[in-house]
Amino acid sequence: MSRLGRGLFIVWIVLRYGLDELVLNSFQKPWLHWIARVVSVGRRDAPRGQRLREALERLGPIFVKFGQVMSTRRDLMPVDIADELAKLQDRVPPFPVEQAVAIIERALRKPLTEIFVSFDQVPVASASIAQVHFAVVKDRSGQVRDVAVKVLRPGMLSTIDKDLSLMRMMAGWVEGLSGDGKRLKPREVVAEFDKYLHDELDLIREASSAAQLRRNMEGLQLVLIPEMLWDFCTTEVLVMERMVGVPINQVEKLRSAGVDIRKLARDGVTLFFTQVFRDGFFHADMHPGNIQVSLDPKTFGRYISLDFGIVGTLTEVDKEYLAQNFAAFFRRDYKRVAELHIESGWVPATTRVDELEASVRSVCEPYFDRPLKEISLGLLLMRLFQMSRRFQVEIQPQLVLLQKTLLNIEGLGRDLDPELDLWATAKPFLEKWMLEQVGPQKFFHQLKDQAPHYAKLLPELPMLLHSYLKRSNEPAISDKLVTELLLEQKRTNRMLQMMIAVFFGACFGAGVMMFLVRVRPF
Repeated sequence: MSRLGRGLFIVWIVLRYGLDELVLNSFQKPWLHWIARVVSVGRRDAPRGQRLREALERLGPIFVKFGQVMSTRRDLMPVDIADELAKLQDRVPPFPVEQAVAIIERALRKPLTEIFVSFDQVPVASASIAQVHFAVVKDRSGQVRDVAVKVLRPGMLSTIDKDLSLMRMMAGWVEGLSGDGKRLKPREVVAEFDKYLHDELDLIREASSAAQLRRNMEGLQLVLIPEMLWDFCTTEVLVMERMVGVPINQVEKLRSAGVDIRKLARDGVTLFFTQVFRDGFFHADMHPGNIQVSLDPKTFGRYISLDFGIVGTLTEVDKEYLAQNFAAFFRRDYKRVAELHIESGWVPATTRVDELEASVRSVCEPYFDRPLKEISLGLLLMRLFQMSRRFQVEIQPQLVLLQKTLLNIEGLGRDLDPELDLWATAKPFLEKWMLEQVGPQKFFHQLKDQAPHYAKLLPELPMLLHSYLKRSNEPAISDKLVTELLLEQKRTNRMLQMMIAVFFGACFGAGVMMFLVRVRPF
């Protein structure tokens, strides 16, 4: 009944905000077009993207989060809808502190007074998934530390599962009835959202991602990542070092404090490319609410990263392919970009290199040698996706988060230093990284990594060689096995024949005996 009630409420919101027009008008059935005209009578005239955003905000935090994820899929969404969905924010009222305390005490199996020295009753932040309280705690060494306590919103898992089941059902309808349904891949979009959302619901996973990023960034001296207090971390509660900084979007406050804003912008680009290409493990939710700047004299001017619920990963193959593409872009070697797309299998092997090269050139050439204030990565990505449809480029799921993060980086860079030349800043880093990947330094590094394996293998080589030479004159093991199996099969067949003969002989004899017994009285 609860699922039915939720479904009816969603249908009412869809009709109230005219979202049925977005779907019904694309259906191929004539009677659905007639229904679309009937139910649209009397609605206010507003852009479709605005109506969709307002409807998602009305439906609640899960649909808001869904809209945020969808805003990154510009390969699937029209431009006006994607731009409007990008405005969605997690403006969610906090849940009662009594519920937060109950969750903490249940997760850590202690009264709140035994866990924390002090605990702020008023949350400092509240979002669709969790809210954060400041507190003071004693760690295992007895040291008193200021911490931030992240508490998962109660009842989230059941609410999410119900809404996701409805989303899957509606995605199936859209895919079956709409002419654009198969191209938009609604089921794949919902499955992708399901993965992101369930990853965010596991705070242990978030804590481990933060710890990995902290290790990766230790020697860079550009970013601070809070330490996780593992004695107080569970799937529902996360306790971390409290960070003090100024939000990245308060540029005037940072400038008045003496922060070098232009250097901060360059450091942000370096930080992003280091996480992506060196580590293949990057913070994928870098909006202004999660990025601050330290004003502490010991760490003055460094970034502070928060909220690690969404992180992206890339394989060595992904990193090498992307780095070669970026390097070719910076050299304006569009032919190499086209060849890389074909070699990777992203486009059909029958694609003509010259046609793809010309399309890539027409998209990218207008953006070189311009400051960031004159570049729109969103528009650039949109044109690239339009090109991808023409050449049937397969969108790689592992690069969706990278696209989202790149758009966030563009927004941060534009706020900090509109004159920043993104290409010129990134080019030296990528060229150095490529040299490290293919040069002698990479060879010696791999040799060093494999040295323990070779040290163990070398003493065994003479014995392995002797065994191989000894076996080379013997029949192959596979031939022996085949011969033995054939012999065993022949034995089994003979046994079955004997058993069948005995069985039928016994039956025949029993029949004769019964016949004689019945005939003799006559």
